[in-house]
Formats: sequence, structure tokens, C-alpha cells
Amino acid sequence: MSKIEKVVLAYSGGLDTSVIVRWLQDTYNCEVVTFTADIGQGEEVEPARAKAEALGVKEIYIDDLREEFVRDFVFPMFRANTIYEGEYLLGTSIARPLIAKRLIEIANETGADAISHGATGKGNDQVRFELGAYALKPGIQVIAPWREWDLNSREKLMQYCEQHKIPVDFSNKKKKSPYSMDANLLHISYEGGILEEPWAEAEEDMWRWSVSPEAAPDKPTYITLQFEKGDPVAIDGERMSPATLLEKLNKLGGANGIGRLDIVENRYVGMKSRGCYETPGGTILLKAHRAIESITLDREVAHLKDELMPRYAKLIYNGYWWAPERQMLQAAIDESQSVVNGEVRLKLYKGSVTAVGRRSDDSLFDERIATFEDDAGAYDQKDAEGFIKLNALRLRIAAGKGRDLI
Repeated sequence: MSKIEKVVLAYSGGLDTSVIVRWLQDTYNCEVVTFTADIGQGEEVEPARAKAEALGVKEIYIDDLREEFVRDFVFPMFRANTIYEGEYLLGTSIARPLIAKRLIEIANETGADAISHGATGKGNDQVRFELGAYALKPGIQVIAPWREWDLNSREKLMQYCEQHKIPVDFSNKKKKSPYSMDANLLHISYEGGILEEPWAEAEEDMWRWSVSPEAAPDKPTYITLQFEKGDPVAIDGERMSPATLLEKLNKLGGANGIGRLDIVENRYVGMKSRGCYETPGGTILLKAHRAIESITLDREVAHLKDELMPRYAKLIYNGYWWAPERQMLQAAIDESQSVVNGEVRLKLYKGSVTAVGRRSDDSLFDERIATFEDDAGAYDQKDAEGFIKLNALRLRIAAGKGRDLI
């Protein structure tokens, strides 16, 4: 690695990244630029400015990226009905390419030689940040302190702070959660603590965004979600910006005990990891989007999307948002969404989301053909005989040749 003069650090203002600021200054004798992203984590980001200033940082970026995050990353992902390993709605994964993009933009603006992040060497985020950075700026240098230093415990981090006179009183204002948490407008995640034992049930007081299904209201909540070209644009007729709409869905879902998930997932680096997630708005959105697609998409287009989705989900989970194959899949997915317009009526009740109505001017549902009543000749049932025989032809030939099928 060549001499580092200036590095842009993804900075949360917490203990780890505050230590990283000083460690970068001391280890590389370089100038540090901090970048703090507001992607809807639900905490004040502006205090990060004072913390960075106290550490001698001169160039401080604090950016509100909430609308860009939902509009350009969350919504495109949901057009594909994306879930990883059958359950995970990729709340952490989808935020990383945006942060990587902004890190590179700031590096270009400030003339920085390198970027840095606080992701550990055990997790997926290091891969996501760095794959994105290299895709957007091939010659960028990356410094990942957790892969270099020996400060591998909170106790050692606190000792480092004491030795280097790093102010950490902000980390002691409240009792530290036993969980490693990450939040944005799409979800909040929990890892560590009791969750490292896969048999142990998560504690009820761990959850922050949702009431338990048992404690949710006894009366269902009904909402209508409107879509245009595959994206939600209004709730109950009120048009909203992408970030505002997702925030509203989070509140509605959380109040009805929707969106909790407890899974063991396969990390890209090879290990299995147990995590809990709250994705109330995303859970509602996924159900609604599939419902509007059910009446607007051609059958084979819908089925092809479902076949492509696991590959698309894997690309996002593993950090390949900026890869050409993801962009190719996105183009195909987005092309399918031109007819995904209309409204879905949803019932939210004690942890469940049910689509109870859907309508669209682009609907392919034909009541004349689908009816169980007299269809007035719209569909000739006799046609089914030839259809069945043709599709059975290869089976009949094989059976006639003595092929044993049992």
C-alpha cells in the first residue's frame, strides 16, 4: 500500500469508529475525512460532527440519504420481490452499496487516497463496502482496521481511548445493548448476545420497532397501497415520497406486530450466523407488490422473475450491487414493471399481512373467462381435451415403450 495522505472514513460517531479515527491518524500519519450517512437509523446523526471535531477532523460530511436510499436502492430491490434464503429482506445488505458510492464520491471531492470502514473481518459488510468501492474507483486503497489491529474487544477499545484521551462519555450515557445492531429505514438487525446460541429464544425486550403479535390490537387495520410501475406511491390515497411512505409502513406494521424474523443465515465469508430482524414496512410492501403483480403480470414473466429472484438476492447479499450481472437483471426486472400499476387492499392483524383486494386498469384478470357461472361462450371447455392430450403425448409414448414410472 502506497503512502496514505488522506482517507475517508465511514463514521457513525460510536466507540469503534471514533477509535478508528485516532488509529488512522496515528498508524498512517494521515488526514481523516469523516462521512456519516443518515439512512433512517432513527438516531441523531448531527452529534457525530462534534465528536469528529473533538478528534481533530477538519472535513466532516453528514448527508441525509434517506430518499435516495429508498428510491434508488430499496424500491428497485422490491420490484424483484427479493428475499435471501427464503426469509431475509436484505435490510443491511441493500444499504451498503449506497454508503460505498458516497464514500467514493467524497474521496473524489476531497482528493483522498483511501477509504476506511468499521466492518469486521468476520462479516459480510467488509465485502459489500469494498466490492462497491473497487467497482466505482478501481485504484482506491481500502483500510479495514479490524483486519489489521489487535483491538479485538470492547475492553481493549476502551483502554485505547483512555491511553489516547479519546472522549467516550457519549458511549456511556445509557446502558449498552448486549446486541450488535444496525438500523436504517428498511429494518433493524440484532446479532450477538444470547442470539449466539441458536436454541435460545430472543428476549422480548430486544425488539424495538414492533409490538409482539400477542400484544397487537385485537382489531385489524386495513390500508390501501397504490403502485405505479412497480413502486408504491400512496397509502390510502395520500401520495408520499419514498422515504416517507416506507416510514409510514414501518409504523403501521410495527403497531400490528408485523415484520419480526429470527433466522440462521449463510454469510458470504463461509460461516453461519444467527440474526434477528424487524422489517415491518418491507414485509407489508413485499406482500402488496406480489399481489398487484398477480393481476398485472403475464404468467411466464411472473414465473421467470421468481426463477431469477434467488440469484438477484444472492448478488445483493454478497455485495455485487454494482456488478454488470445485477444491472442486467435489474433492466429485465424494471422492464416487467411498466404494467404493475394499481391498488392493493391489505389487512394487518397480529403479525400477519393479508392481501384482501387488488385492482388495476392493467389487470389481466378476465372475470368472463374465470367465472364459475355461465361464461356465455368466452371459454370453450372442450379445448382442454386437446391441450391435455398434447401435453400427455411424451408420457404416453414413454409408457407405451415400457418405461417403468413407478
